[in-house]
Amino acid sequence: MVTGGAGFIGSNLIKELVKQGHEVHSLDNYDSGKKENEVYPCNYITGDIEVLDWYNTPKFDLCFHLAALSRIQPSYDQPQETFRVNTKGTLSVLEWAKRNDVRVVYSGSSSVHHNPTQSPYALFKSMGEDLCRLYRTAYNLDIEIVRFYNVYGKNEIIDGDWAAVIGIWRRQIRDGEKITIVGDGEQRRDFTNVSDIVDGLIKISEQIEYSKDAWELGTGVNYSMLEVFDMFKERYPHIEKVHLPQQLGNYNRTLREDDDALALLHWHPTDTLKQYILSL
Repeated sequence: MVTGGAGFIGSNLIKELVKQGHEVHSLDNYDSGKKENEVYPCNYITGDIEVLDWYNTPKFDLCFHLAALSRIQPSYDQPQETFRVNTKGTLSVLEWAKRNDVRVVYSGSSSVHHNPTQSPYALFKSMGEDLCRLYRTAYNLDIEIVRFYNVYGKNEIIDGDWAAVIGIWRRQIRDGEKITIVGDGEQRRDFTNVSDIVDGLIKISEQIEYSKDAWELGTGVNYSMLEVFDMFKERYPHIEKVHLPQQLGNYNRTLREDDDALALLHWHPTDTLKQYILSL
């Protein structure tokens, strides 16, 4: 089972799982997921994350729980819905997994390394991690927590509130707008290609190694927004930028915090950000 399977990361994961011969089912409400992301012969179920409570057949051995409202800024306007999906939805998944003896790989967030109370998104994703620890300890449920950094690549969201910075800039270029940079642009981000994220998720699901707390899937290299703009400028020489006021929850720096995935899983991410931008 892949929750959020028609979304950005989920669709890339399902493509690889199907390629490997697994029987895959997806649960997605298509809020940000897209029909064009679907991969045959995965079985796609249209429904809210809480529907999983009563979805007991067929027998599952593994659930990648990726479904979430995954952006910081929209969460300020939708705190209740962010809580319902990111925290209560995770509780529903864990209850379902407990009843059906399903192993869970939970997608956390690197925002946990900053003060989670800075945004509803960060807090409720952090609470999701705490729920995983509770079910791991109190109910002996087999759960792995995975923290993503700034993911980009194939099927990334370009339009709407759920687009991340690379997707936002791609849309602005498409629509002939100036590139918007929040603050001074010196904030640095660890950009990770979705293909490396998928490789990490599958390695986590297949290995007998367990993390002491959570697996960190980041490239281990970060770039400032100004440096990323220069990469886009090389690809699109005509573009211009405009700076916006600083925003709540706009962290100064993200960078992979530990190397357990590299040392224990032999996961080897690649820094392909510039190559990707130049290929657009």
